[in-house]
Amino acid sequence: MPLNRPGLVVRLHTLLVCLFALSNFAAHAATETFDARVVGVADGDTITVLDANKVQHRIRLAGIDAPEKGQPFAERSKQSLRRMVMGRNARIEWDERDRYGRLVGKAWVTPAGINCTQEPCPKTLDAGRAQITVGLAWHYLGRHQGEEDSLAYEFDEAEARARRVGLWSEPDPVAPWDWRHGNAKAPKSGGMEPRQPDR
Repeated sequence: MPLNRPGLVVRLHTLLVCLFALSNFAAHAATETFDARVVGVADGDTITVLDANKVQHRIRLAGIDAPEKGQPFAERSKQSLRRMVMGRNARIEWDERDRYGRLVGKAWVTPAGINCTQEPCPKTLDAGRAQITVGLAWHYLGRHQGEEDSLAYEFDEAEARARRVGLWSEPDPVAPWDWRHGNAKAPKSGGMEPRQPDR
């Protein structure tokens, strides 16, 4: 009995589409989301939030690495993030913990200048991406970021470099991952380092 090749191809195609859709759904289903209030800013890429049950969580913003304490632009980066998120309600999207127990993910807030008098206010500003846009963090390529976000963050870093804003106004800024390892004179790595920050 001959195989019905056109029918087989259609069934295989349908199966592949279904498998792709399921894998995409599973990836998004792994992301957890909760609303919280930002109660602390440790540096340019780490915040502390208080959830609805009054439990504190430290959030390491995924896909970015801000200058380290003692490094040029470290304090400006921290102050930028503080102005953006401190005391505001945020939507936290995370999918894993780092080795220090911090949640790794995004913090979405209502942009400054939006006059919102009652909750829920639209939370449309990705705080990590905003740090890159103003030149106060590097895009940090790592396992904590999907392809779409990675491409957007990479583009925003390239734009900040081209405008020479923030840390890109320096002739040869040192990436935080080089700074942490004692390579203060290392050439800038851009956002091309394939590992997640150690801190």
